[in-house]
Amino acid sequence: MVPTPAHEPAADLGFARVDTDRAARTGDPEVVYGSGKTPAQVVEILRTLHQAHPDQAVLATRLSPEAVAAVADTYPDAVVDEVARAVTLGELRVPQGTVAVVSAGTSDAPVAAEAALTASVFGAGVRRVNDVGVAGLHRILAARDELADADCLIVVAGMEGALPSVVGGLTGVPLVAVPTSVGYGASFGGLAALLGMLNSCAPGVTVVNIDNGFGAGVFAARVARNARPRST
Repeated sequence: MVPTPAHEPAADLGFARVDTDRAARTGDPEVVYGSGKTPAQVVEILRTLHQAHPDQAVLATRLSPEAVAAVADTYPDAVVDEVARAVTLGELRVPQGTVAVVSAGTSDAPVAAEAALTASVFGAGVRRVNDVGVAGLHRILAARDELADADCLIVVAGMEGALPSVVGGLTGVPLVAVPTSVGYGASFGGLAALLGMLNSCAPGVTVVNIDNGFGAGVFAARVARNARPRST
């Protein structure tokens, strides 16, 4: 009897070694970070991941317009999120739990969209609360009940990065703050927002790197997926 070949934990494409075993280890497949990759490389890595995980969506982020076009040409059923500069290939999972993605302003939309899409791909239900920055504080106060009803919050803000502290003082929901590079000169490309969020006096605020909507989406989805069902 010929033995069955052992499962290969990685696919060697020459230019990349794709981690096809990641879903078995962590519950989530590898994601394609598109920045710096050619359109052909993005397509080939997506193809490999889709073949390895045909039962769930795979994600490519930070794509150039040329890479988006190449994926769409190769896979007409791929879903393109133009705001997030990302594509998904395959069916999304049945969502577990709820992530609310809160953005301070319209200029933060690309990072918020990346966070929301990532959380969806990683298995959470997602709601959006847009344009509720602290310059009009009544907007976030009006959304308090919706925020409190989520299992995890992603709060995206640039400028001085005050919004996560405000939200963290209004709710007891786990919160991941995302500083963006939006702002004038003294924002230092998001550094001011990052430091403001790291120094938040609101308890329960954790922080990811500047513009890292993807990292926030993964974290929040895993929190939501593991949240206990709420009693009615």
